[in-house]
Amino acid sequence: MMTNVEAPAATQWYQYARQRENAQLRQLAQSGKLVIRISHLVHMLQCERGASNIWLCSDGTLYGPEVRASWALVDEQQAQFMILLQEMQPIANSALCHRIAGAVWCLEQLPALRAAVKGRHQDAPQTMAQYSRLLRHLLSIVPQLNDSIEDHHIAAGMVALYSFMQGKELVGQERALGAIGFTHGHLSAEMRQALVDRIDGQQPCFDTFLTLASPAAVQQFHQHCEADGAIEQLRRQACTRLPEGDKGASALRWFALQTRRLDHLRCVEERLIAELMDTVTRRLGQQESGLPVENWINDTLEDDFCLRHDKTLLLVVRQQARQLEQLSSQLASLQDTLEARRVIDKAKSVLMNHQGFSEEQAWQSLRKMAMDKNQRMVDIAQALLTVKTLIERS
Repeated sequence: MMTNVEAPAATQWYQYARQRENAQLRQLAQSGKLVIRISHLVHMLQCERGASNIWLCSDGTLYGPEVRASWALVDEQQAQFMILLQEMQPIANSALCHRIAGAVWCLEQLPALRAAVKGRHQDAPQTMAQYSRLLRHLLSIVPQLNDSIEDHHIAAGMVALYSFMQGKELVGQERALGAIGFTHGHLSAEMRQALVDRIDGQQPCFDTFLTLASPAAVQQFHQHCEADGAIEQLRRQACTRLPEGDKGASALRWFALQTRRLDHLRCVEERLIAELMDTVTRRLGQQESGLPVENWINDTLEDDFCLRHDKTLLLVVRQQARQLEQLSSQLASLQDTLEARRVIDKAKSVLMNHQGFSEEQAWQSLRKMAMDKNQRMVDIAQALLTVKTLIERS
């Protein structure tokens, strides 16, 4: 309760504002632990996604030990992540809880995804889409931790970190898509466009990071994290004509180069988190009454302008998050299209081998059956393949 004998009213309100600010900072310090856990878990999942793609595309001949090792590393990080979530429950708002629920649900599907990878029951694009969805949900937690931050230096640090994490995920998706193409020796037009989208999408994310990050982080990024000449050369090959018959050598080279880049990006990410938490700790260490009220008022006018600028940047980051989600949805849609084409092509081959049809005749036959039964062509094709399998087994 405020009284006239305690302190002037302005000072009391200033002290109250600082108390509220410090409460936010203490909550952010706890949230920072969650950011660190998410960062570790995301990086390990990105490694698992990449290794799984090489394994599937090589028909189980490459990266088997790496896949198993990545499972163990992810499990370790996931266990620590789940423990920390229990500690976060008392301070999590409803929006944050929704984001966490989506991420946890995806993590619960991970054993089934791994079983499908181990048994090679699904192809690499489908697998990549599922891993990318999981990663998207984990990353979506981070900006939700930023909504109540009013300190513009900390808000800028959060924006820089989240933008950087988005860019790093797009690099991970680029690695995964390229691994598919180089291992198969072929990228369809749709997959090639998806690769180009991931490459182009990195720049806006990293531009936002470069605008807001510390000089040391920016220097580290420029020195170690930009795509070098070897990656650019392989990018051109992937987007034009892939080498044939090199028994996976190009795929392994691509994967090694992109993995090295992701590891360097991880180092910058750790710096950003450490700098952010250091800022929070310093702000908490300041005395609540250590700054004269008149100086605080002047600083507030300047900070208010910066804060409005940072909230504009937050809108940019959220737009980037929506774009990342759209890219992941496009990848999932692309996988459905590719799977449908594969099933239809198999059905056409059955008709060509058993009925003596030409490719065009087989196509027209499937199309007519689909129209007659008012069903999708892929459903008719799948039914035909099922019947063929049953006949062969009988």
